[in-house]
Amino acid sequence: MRKKKVTSLFLTLALSLSLLAGCGNTENSQSEIQQSTSTVAEAQTTSAATEQEGEIDDSQADAEQLLSDLKGTYQELWPIVLSDEYKQLWLDDSAAIVGDDNAEAAFEKMSSMVTGTVTGEAAVDAYKDGNMAYDCEFLQNVDQFTFDGTTISGKDESGNEVFSHSYHYVGMEEIRGLYIYESDDADSGEFTYFCIAPDTMDTTWHIEFRYGSDLDALGQYDAGNYAYWLASGISVDCTQEDIENCIQLFCTENLSE
Repeated sequence: MRKKKVTSLFLTLALSLSLLAGCGNTENSQSEIQQSTSTVAEAQTTSAATEQEGEIDDSQADAEQLLSDLKGTYQELWPIVLSDEYKQLWLDDSAAIVGDDNAEAAFEKMSSMVTGTVTGEAAVDAYKDGNMAYDCEFLQNVDQFTFDGTTISGKDESGNEVFSHSYHYVGMEEIRGLYIYESDDADSGEFTYFCIAPDTMDTTWHIEFRYGSDLDALGQYDAGNYAYWLASGISVDCTQEDIENCIQLFCTENLSE
């Protein structure tokens, strides 16, 4: 941002000086003004292109770093953190924000928001009158996902490999700021694209992502084949502290004013 402001100031000063110099020679003033204006326009175009290229480079680097930070294997989040052994922790964290009298209702509401059972057009129809919920399960018969460099793979409950492909960054999903990765392999089916939130076990103690074959549909959250679905995972090696931090984060984000 500072570089952009300095560049704009420089271009303004350059234009002012050119106009002042032209005033001393009436014969050439018009041509000099036109030339200086053209120079400034070209410089502005070059500056904008350079800035955009810098943003693309930054996004590429961030996308590569995210895949590196995600290295590991993940299971579904909500069956873990919503298990009975952690309910009191949910109630305690909720009570700290909304009070003891409202804690139970807050917990029930939050848990209902992430335990939907329908997706796509069926969900659109089911939630047309409100009271929506997100299905946060792993779809396509995947029980665990593994991130290893540029390779993303998945296995079913029996440990059989469902898919394994290498991926490359192709851009950003604007609604939630997800990083979009495309498979390097042909015929990757419902694992052609991964849209991954910039969350890691070190920052949010869970991850969120979407995947599928239709990138346009993946960009919609309340319509299309992937409506009301956002997969959520937690490391298979998660600690008690990870789970406690994740629950506290969810309560804070959803109950704080």
